[in-house]
Amino acid sequence: MQQRALGQQGLTVAAIGYGAMGTAIGYGPADETESIAAIRKAHELGVTHFDTAEMYGWGAGERLLGAALAPIRDEVTIATKFGFTPRFEPDSRLDHIREVVDASLRNLDVDCIDVLYQHVHDPRVPVEEVVGVMKEYVDAGKVRYLGLSNTDAESIRRAHAVHPISVLQAEYSLFARDTEALLPTIEELGIGLVAYSPLARGFLSGAVRPRSGYGADDFRQYVGWWAPENYDANVRIVDDLTRLAAEKGAALSQLAIAWLLARRDHIVPIPGSRNPGRVAENVASADLILTEADLARIDELAPTGGFGGRA
Repeated sequence: MQQRALGQQGLTVAAIGYGAMGTAIGYGPADETESIAAIRKAHELGVTHFDTAEMYGWGAGERLLGAALAPIRDEVTIATKFGFTPRFEPDSRLDHIREVVDASLRNLDVDCIDVLYQHVHDPRVPVEEVVGVMKEYVDAGKVRYLGLSNTDAESIRRAHAVHPISVLQAEYSLFARDTEALLPTIEELGIGLVAYSPLARGFLSGAVRPRSGYGADDFRQYVGWWAPENYDANVRIVDDLTRLAAEKGAALSQLAIAWLLARRDHIVPIPGSRNPGRVAENVASADLILTEADLARIDELAPTGGFGGRA
């Protein structure tokens, strides 16, 4: 698979990564054995960058990913994140950061985390102080690269002034295009973009269902795309995109991922699936070439993203 540079500090990964949130939280019950098989299938097919977070099962997701990647640790990069409470509120207090990162190293069973992110901006703690603590781990050889997630342009600039930020992680898909406003800032600073939820929480997976088709604890119960007043309009967009994908001999999910890859050469989507077959389908997106006419047609079909927003 093609390799892409994230930032200017030396981080290079395959063009498509793997997001492991669904192995631990958010999208219904997961089977650990199948999740590990999916992670290893991703690597077998050329994926080299794997993403998790403390929040994904409060350690359970990190332990699963660490176990899955242990036999191939030297062939991959692992990213994790700190910055939430169990009530999903921001918490980047400096001592808390140290507690979480130390726990992440143990959970992943690694000596060094390849990419460490602040998971969400915490308005109570200046980002300069947050990055100062993150830098401590770089200086100690326990973290290689720094990133920010779910933040704004001002915070990116302030953080980058303290220590180089290699990666911004943000939700970006055909349905969620707000992140495009940050592209000029990260391009100016030489920062890469890891796009999470590139299939719009599953709306672009080719297997979308109404809210009633998901469990009460599924994150999609709270996403505006599934709200009754928006769902049918979004399904119409999906139907149009699916027809375009079929004309290319591709699945809807592959069209959505290929669209992201075509946006910039410093964007790495991280679809996550617990099914090895789905993983193979996602990885094959790297081989789908979209023409200028294809991209223009996609913009016509979904000019501002999905109806209803991602929250």
